[in-house]
Amino acid sequence: MAFDFDGKRAIVCGGSRGIGRSIALGFAKAGAAVSICARGVETLEATRAEIARFGHRAHAAVCDLGDSAATRRYIAEAADELGGIDVLVNNASGFGNSDDEAGWDPSFAIDMMAIVHASQAALPSLKASKGTIVNTSSISALRPAARQPPYGAIKAAVIHYTSTQAAMYARDGIRVNGVAPGSIEFPGGVWARRKTEDPDLYNRILRSIPFGRLGYPEEVANVVLFLASPLASWVTGHTVVVDGGQLL
Repeated sequence: MAFDFDGKRAIVCGGSRGIGRSIALGFAKAGAAVSICARGVETLEATRAEIARFGHRAHAAVCDLGDSAATRRYIAEAADELGGIDVLVNNASGFGNSDDEAGWDPSFAIDMMAIVHASQAALPSLKASKGTIVNTSSISALRPAARQPPYGAIKAAVIHYTSTQAAMYARDGIRVNGVAPGSIEFPGGVWARRKTEDPDLYNRILRSIPFGRLGYPEEVANVVLFLASPLASWVTGHTVVVDGGQLL
């Protein structure tokens, strides 16, 4: 089934690589004008160019999503460039691992508060379009995360806030849902590095997935597009696990 976002306007925060890139390209392929932001200039521009090849408006801006003022400026700029907002995808992560300030600070600022700031900044546009928000959590939110305490705890908070946003914004006609990916592998990503740097961990995770492989970014992107589409018009407040049975 093909998604149709012709004439729609989508913003993907953290959209230059991996899952975010696949989400942005998915919207562009389905006909949407797309804006992405990230911190890395080269990957950002490369993905913007890929989006532009689909023939729709492609906007990109460097933004530190851990900076509340910068996040709000970006959303305003993107809304102006696209002529409004129909879909906001909050996908960025600080990937905090250590149980100290170095791990907790980026997790709180990027994984959690960037969602708050971006959503609040986009709210007037989303009210006008009766749009939708999709937040990225993780299966780390659904079980103890001893290897990465901040990441798991904050991603659990993202699931709670997703359902809270859904309750807050329903009367405005705005749907809010989330995805909780399992271990997703792509070039330059965390699991691609672990494959060579920590093969024991990589293979342990691989063995935990019933299908015998890690996921692909496109498999998460497809669920995001579904949740943002009219096909999910009566779905709000839910976070969908996309993990190939890894939690099983």
